[in-house]
Amino acid sequence: MSRVRELLVHLDRSAGRLGAQVQAGLRAAIRSGRLPADFRMPSTRALAESLGVSRGMVVDAYEQLVAEGYLTSRHGSGTRVTAACVAPQPADPTGCDPVIPITHDLKPGVPDLSAFPRAAWSAATRHVLHTAPHAAFDYPGPSGTSELRVALSDYLGRVRAAQARPEHIVVVNGVAQGLSLVSQALRRLGLDVLAVEDPSSDRQRGIFSTHGLTVAYAPTDAEGIDVDALASTGARAVLVTPAHQYPTGVVLSPRRRAALVDWARTHDGLIVEDDYDAEFRYDRDPVGCLQGLAPDRVVHLGSTSKALAPGMRLGWAVLPAPLIERIHDLKTNADLGSATLPQLTLVRMLATGAYERHLRTMRAHYRIRRDAVTEALAEHLPAARVHGVAAGIHLYVELPPGSDESATVRRARERGVRVEPMAAMRALAGGPPAVIIGYAGLSPDRLREAVRLLARSVLPAVAPPS
Repeated sequence: MSRVRELLVHLDRSAGRLGAQVQAGLRAAIRSGRLPADFRMPSTRALAESLGVSRGMVVDAYEQLVAEGYLTSRHGSGTRVTAACVAPQPADPTGCDPVIPITHDLKPGVPDLSAFPRAAWSAATRHVLHTAPHAAFDYPGPSGTSELRVALSDYLGRVRAAQARPEHIVVVNGVAQGLSLVSQALRRLGLDVLAVEDPSSDRQRGIFSTHGLTVAYAPTDAEGIDVDALASTGARAVLVTPAHQYPTGVVLSPRRRAALVDWARTHDGLIVEDDYDAEFRYDRDPVGCLQGLAPDRVVHLGSTSKALAPGMRLGWAVLPAPLIERIHDLKTNADLGSATLPQLTLVRMLATGAYERHLRTMRAHYRIRRDAVTEALAEHLPAARVHGVAAGIHLYVELPPGSDESATVRRARERGVRVEPMAAMRALAGGPPAVIIGYAGLSPDRLREAVRLLARSVLPAVAPPS
């Protein structure tokens, strides 16, 4: 009976559904390892008596968990816990490092989630639910609703100087799905090598490798991607972030833009443009997208992940004509099309101006927060250098010469500050110690405190023994 009590099945009798609670409690005990592999379960009568429930309720629970594979029942050996369902336990739990809470999260790439325009989005959703015909909630078209593709054609033409006809637009679940679909299309076209900027997002590189592409690297400098180095890779496709390069923050210069388009035409190449952070430029109007210069050679990818929230999973791909049918088919096979209701809600947000009003508000907020970080760096870490233009929601900060990048990041984490090291974003060797600071989610005062703590964390590199 003492072993029965150790099962830790807690029942809330005021909540009702005791049978479901018994099942859930046993299931959780098995998953967590509190009930070890091959443990012989108590008899249904003993467990029922211990829990103060009917035996039939426990019989039902055992039968359900046998059906689900958590328990195995054999004649002569009783009912036992299935080994495959028990979570592996650490060999020495006492040796785990203590969890230090993050009090100042400077993770880049995440907007201010608390600023999501709930009221405007709710009003737009209610309008759609009251006005959309029943047919709108059938399986969506794989390219997206015609209403959103028309709205995006107008918006991207006005705001990003794109040449984006509705029939060339496919609605996707964020830029990540757009990259996944393009990667598959490149393989089918025989373009197995994709060049990327160095440094760049390691998460995106993982997408390409998953789909069998070989990744080549072209370095970036103060003007953006080095097109001569790109040509030497032999790749005929390249991913670039020309509006605000991630992570260095530079904007692709006019000279390099022209050279990149010339490269694509000369090498029968394809440019994949991630229009990253294009919504947020603080010192001037943003430069128009690359797709507007060469719609026949550029795949333009964008999303609402930074403008609204990444959890919305709303994005778009503007495609050259030869890719439209391929991406359409790949999208069909991937998920039959993106959800309709968020698409129609975004249409309403664009039509009423609510989307652009929200962007204007956030530009003002993010500009203040960026200024708070740069001012705090000048005060507490004056030897650091901030690179890139006044744009986006992250900063590339080169640490003082001789700093130990990994030790600085680790020490900052011990003080509750999370920043991203540059090392994981560099494919080629070399480069100064640096960190990436995302500033969208904290108030100016908390950003200043975070920088102060980061400055206290900077450690010099230790020379290797001679």
